[in-house]
Amino acid sequence: MIRVALKIAYMGRDFHGFQRQPGLRTVESELLGALEEVGVIENLGQSNYSIAGRTDRGVHALGNVVSFRTRKMPIINQVNDILPRDIRILGFAQVPIGFKTRYANKRHYRYILCNVNDELMDIEKMQEAAHLMEGTHNFINFSKKTERNPMRRVDSVTITVTNQNYLFDVVGESFLWNMVRKMVTVLKNVGNGELGVDEVKQFFKPQHTPSITPMPPESLILMDVSYNHVHFIENEYARSKFIQTLHKEFSNHQRMAATTAEMIKSLTGD
Repeated sequence: MIRVALKIAYMGRDFHGFQRQPGLRTVESELLGALEEVGVIENLGQSNYSIAGRTDRGVHALGNVVSFRTRKMPIINQVNDILPRDIRILGFAQVPIGFKTRYANKRHYRYILCNVNDELMDIEKMQEAAHLMEGTHNFINFSKKTERNPMRRVDSVTITVTNQNYLFDVVGESFLWNMVRKMVTVLKNVGNGELGVDEVKQFFKPQHTPSITPMPPESLILMDVSYNHVHFIENEYARSKFIQTLHKEFSNHQRMAATTAEMIKSLTGD
């Protein structure tokens, strides 16, 4: 028996999240179905299957990771031929039998905030507030109040402005449910003047109980999950095919956006 780790990319829009749910289309159900069909996973219960990130409905990924024990190394293109086009295995690595998928060295999330209304955001204050989020803090106010261990270390929070978009890159070992999307909400509120930079410090006090609405999931990408001493071998063919799928998706969105804009223009008389 060997243990294999796979790096998975997917567009989350048409999935009800990553984790299997009865009667619903999920990334995990599609992936496991393909792995079982080619005989790589013969018995799920005995495969010691595990995943790095249970992304929510609508969240995308370029580098989520699953691992399992198997009798044979999977042929990546064979599995990808069975998978729907909005899921791709981009790489693989043989790992030790005792490899723990959930114990990653780093997780990298990117949130894209599209400033469609040309709202003036104070980027300097946002970056100042972002630095306050770095380090080890109690993030209970950025997740569920029932979290058993809300202490998390965030290595870096960086904000990049490109055209009308603000890119929030958050890197750390692990994150709580909704944590990244709530962090972006707070940073956005700092940028538009609803919150002061010093007020951000209050969010790390458990006795402070603010209500933070997470940003929509459709703009969040799990960019990568990395491990010490694990090198994934990329599949260039799978990468190129997924890029083609993304280009097609982008073109479809452009056409829909143009049609929607024209309908608004006609109704408003602009």
